Amino acid sequence: MKLAMIGLGRMGMNMARRLLSGNHEVVAYNRTAEKTNQFVKEGAIGAYSLQETVEKLSAPRIAWLMLPAGRPVDDHVNQLKGILTPDDIVVDGGNTYYKDDIRRSKILAEKGIRFIDAGVSGGIWGLKTGYCLMIGGDKDTYHYLEPIFKTLAPEEGYLHCGTVGAGHFVKMVHNGIEYGMMQAYGEGFEILEASEYGGSFNYAEIAHLWNQGSVVRSWLLELAEDAFKKDAKLKDIKGYVEDSGEGRWTVQQAMETGVPAEVITLSLLRRFRSRQDNTFTDRVLAALRREFGGHAVVSTEK
Repeated sequence: MKLAMIGLGRMGMNMARRLLSGNHEVVAYNRTAEKTNQFVKEGAIGAYSLQETVEKLSAPRIAWLMLPAGRPVDDHVNQLKGILTPDDIVVDGGNTYYKDDIRRSKILAEKGIRFIDAGVSGGIWGLKTGYCLMIGGDKDTYHYLEPIFKTLAPEEGYLHCGTVGAGHFVKMVHNGIEYGMMQAYGEGFEILEASEYGGSFNYAEIAHLWNQGSVVRSWLLELAEDAFKKDAKLKDIKGYVEDSGEGRWTVQQAMETGVPAEVITLSLLRRFRSRQDNTFTDRVLAALRREFGGHAVVSTEK
């Protein structure tokens, strides 16, 4: 099939490469021309504006967006609405909030343009192993795009999850679960490190061991093994952890529906905590302990 990949970041570029290797025609467009030029050398069709991108597609046109969530997607959707024609298809494969999918699909539907949301998981490894795709939208449109999904995903690696927004909703919860799993692994290794045996543990070997039939085996543990092989105590890494937004949306959804998602919520809050040093909260706690119990405090004076 012929489609446009709009946004050639880490995910978009590798997804486009996988599509090229599957004999699809890819029209490549990126905000900066440098990445487009690079990808043209690999066999893509270059475009240097959204108008040119659309002109190089065949009806029904397929425009796959791989953009940061929020305003960048809105800007592109609004522009595409003005230059696409009825029956064309916009696919949002970024980390988008599912309620934004519902709103944008209505905007595009005013002109008869179809909309599909695709939650994509696989990271930098997806080029080789394939991407797990969680898809929402009209089922006929989903079936029309299946040759693309089959190329991007490993076997049994894509699913029509429901109406518009359902794909990104499932991906949102997927990422919330990921937060909790990663937090549990991190805490487990810290307990090992803090123990009397910590100095003798080889964490790469332990991660490898746990992946041999253990109930906690996972791809995340494989990645942990790789990380520990590169840096046995992770001394070259600062424990500053960002969040992409989907963890926040998962917690917000849990609150809206009354689901007590304690683990996911605390794992999100722990990420916030990782970005702080000498917090005001902790200073208040130390001061209160000193005031009510005469407990010692650590002074900032040198």
